[in-house]
Amino acid sequence: MSQPAPPPPDQVVSLSRAREDRLWAVIAAVGRKTRVAEIYASRAAADADRAWREQQVRAYAGFLRSSSMPVPSYIVSPIRRADLPRSWRPLPALGFLRGQLI
Repeated sequence: MSQPAPPPPDQVVSLSRAREDRLWAVIAAVGRKTRVAEIYASRAAADADRAWREQQVRAYAGFLRSSSMPVPSYIVSPIRRADLPRSWRPLPALGFLRGQLI
């Protein structure tokens, strides 16, 4: 199965270069647990990433059901740089397949 590419890396925000305090986060959720999957400077880029991640979840829905793995959901929300944990790293798009969601 061919997988579409994620949004271009040049749209991902470098925290050292971000000038505004308000960024857009793609947030992954499983049950009550959440994690910031990626951050962007624009809402449009965050929406594109969310749509791509949701497409990946749909593509693996059968596998997730057969292995009794929880299905993540994604939302886009504004976030401040100060609210990101110091050790934050982007979540791989298919990280949920390796148990790396939360």
